[in-house]
Amino acid sequence: MTTVGIRGTFFDFVDDPWKHVGNEQAAARFHQDGLMIVTDGVIKAFGPYETIAAAHPGVEITHIKDRIIVPGFIDGHIHLPQTRVLGAYGEQLLPWLQKWVYPEELKYRDRNYAREGVKRFLDALLASGTTTCQAFTSSSPVSTEELFEEAARRNMRVIAGLTGIDRNAPADFIDTPENFYRDSKRLIAEYHNKGRNLYAITPRFAFGASPELLKACQRLKHEHPDCWVNTHISENPAECSGVLVEHPDCEDYLGVYEKFDLVGPKFSGGHGVYLSNNEFRRMSKKGAAVVFCPCSNLFLGSGLFRLGRATDPEHRVKMSFGTDVGGGNRFSMISVLDDAYKVGMCNNTLLDGSIDPTRKDLAEAERNKLSPYRGFWSITLGGAEGLYIDDKLGNFEPGKEADFVALDPNGGQIAQAWHQSLIAEGAGPRTMDEAASMLFAVMMVGDDRCVDETWVMGKRLYKKG
Repeated sequence: MTTVGIRGTFFDFVDDPWKHVGNEQAAARFHQDGLMIVTDGVIKAFGPYETIAAAHPGVEITHIKDRIIVPGFIDGHIHLPQTRVLGAYGEQLLPWLQKWVYPEELKYRDRNYAREGVKRFLDALLASGTTTCQAFTSSSPVSTEELFEEAARRNMRVIAGLTGIDRNAPADFIDTPENFYRDSKRLIAEYHNKGRNLYAITPRFAFGASPELLKACQRLKHEHPDCWVNTHISENPAECSGVLVEHPDCEDYLGVYEKFDLVGPKFSGGHGVYLSNNEFRRMSKKGAAVVFCPCSNLFLGSGLFRLGRATDPEHRVKMSFGTDVGGGNRFSMISVLDDAYKVGMCNNTLLDGSIDPTRKDLAEAERNKLSPYRGFWSITLGGAEGLYIDDKLGNFEPGKEADFVALDPNGGQIAQAWHQSLIAEGAGPRTMDEAASMLFAVMMVGDDRCVDETWVMGKRLYKKG
């Protein structure tokens, strides 16, 4: 066994900050001088340096100075084969898919192209501090195989699966339900629960799925109940209208997936911009999750996700955050928090009564405000809970996997260091409140340039510069 120690300033979470309105610090944990003991990639002990060091004499320690160490970021919704179309101009969702995405994803039938794309994809994730992702691949099994193989070489945790589509896409892009079922069965047998790989049954979206394809997904889920289900839901107005044309016997978007028994624990629906209150309540009751993708929702003009509604304590929906690259124009979960904060503030204004007094809901308005506690919880422990992997990672509890990021709080734009000196002059954060304030500045003034080091299972896989 290999045992190492990591010393530094640590910030993680033990609970959901939305449960502690007015006292969000109760959900967090801060050690100005902490020590993490890692044995074979798993956290063995964690706490104040003096206490933990005394109990583990002789352990080789790496001291990460002048940084804030947080759990590795979790991207709950991202598209591997869209890496190269990042920032493609000028379309809403459906025409954007036809013009940019499907032609690029077709290239991932070629194994050499897919292999290069996967390496670039995982390099970009690590450089952004993302250690875990739930990813869409393409309609060709090759891209799924290459993603799982390369993730295993790097020992990164990945949830992914062959992406099923048999409607409303170019003829050479779609596949049959029979092929999707057969290929998915093989891929599940080969990769699911092998190392850190996890498999998601992945109908791309209901607009691109026939009843026969969704029946194949239902059969796969019944045969492999420990697999995840990953898809899109209620992203764009034209898409939502199209879904009800394709599935006229369903009353709403969620109902399509419910009809085929796909909604429950380990189900993730990306976006959810136009989910109704009733759909939120049904997702909450069934333990399903929604993935908030603010960068993409803004870039493609899809709309404003109702963060305050998803976090309604009476009907709380499990939730992770995602970049949705390439609809999202950044790999950085820090940039996701930046845009999520702004979406939340727009929703706050819509609900505070100043525009339309009949819509006034001060409690929901407040829940839209993304504090640093709510934000960093959402891309660490909260993201893990949304994906049902919080038994494995998300914070620094002993027994969990040692994935973490060392953030340089001064590492963003040139004005950032001067701002941070307002909070803690020279010495870094001394208290939880100072650390949270500096992390908020990372959210709003910084970006992935603040990511100094990324560690996976106790090994450093990325170092800036």
